[in-house]
Amino acid sequence: MARAATTSDAFNAIAEPQRRDILALLRAGERPVTDLARELGMSQPGASKHLRVLREVGLVRVREAGKQRLYGLDARGLRPVHEWIGGFEQFWSESFDRLDAYVRDLKEDDR
Repeated sequence: MARAATTSDAFNAIAEPQRRDILALLRAGERPVTDLARELGMSQPGASKHLRVLREVGLVRVREAGKQRLYGLDARGLRPVHEWIGGFEQFWSESFDRLDAYVRDLKEDDR
């Protein structure tokens, strides 16, 4: 079962795979909820609930366009996630450097 997102926590909001799918779709531009629901194979009320959570944590914005509400990505809300993940950049860089050295050693041993 998915964790409930708090209104100020982008981490909990993106812990739900369907919300990440919605954000991925919104990278291409604004979409109405009906398009998002159809694309993801979910009900319109289900998509609306996910959009509400994403809107509350600042990852999605909404604007009125005639009778439709268009939802768009607001990636500024991902800044805390980006900053947290960035803290692991050195770890991954060092890990890949060690892996490269290991592969080079294996290749030299095969000669």
